[in-house]
Amino acid sequence: MSHFLIRFSSIVSNGATVKSILHQKRIFVGIRLMSPTKGLQSLTRYDQSTDWQRKLTPEQYVVTREKGTEVVFFEKKKNHNEVGMDHCVCCDSPLFSSEVKYDPGTGWPSYYEAHGTWEKDERTEIICKHCDAHLGQVFDDGPVPTGQRFCINSVALNFKPREK
Repeated sequence: MSHFLIRFSSIVSNGATVKSILHQKRIFVGIRLMSPTKGLQSLTRYDQSTDWQRKLTPEQYVVTREKGTEVVFFEKKKNHNEVGMDHCVCCDSPLFSSEVKYDPGTGWPSYYEAHGTWEKDERTEIICKHCDAHLGQVFDDGPVPTGQRFCINSVALNFKPREK
């Protein structure tokens, strides 16, 4: 089962709002159906017992909770060659294996495959399936075998080496 959702991202124009678009039709998001009848609050899970600003660094909070983007090449500080799994920094769900990580020269950590299965339509936002943390985007310009590039903010990840 996939450990994150891919949310369709689009530019809203001609005075339309996200709310008006949601009320026009149902939107399939990965494997979870978002119903327009539940309103915009249904788009994000919020656990009142979790104070994200206390749990996360300021950089992690801006990226994962406010959908920011980290400074390019921030990953260089965390570069490693260990085998293991990158987990969501918010909820610790496993997301990407280091074995599918590659360097496309963009300045952000990239992977050609995600942990689990998923569906996508166009340019998409990648969010954690368990806590809705913003992770990055996926593009169709990646290497074989998938042709996809999961471009991820490194502050949204927590690497755990594989146990020997």
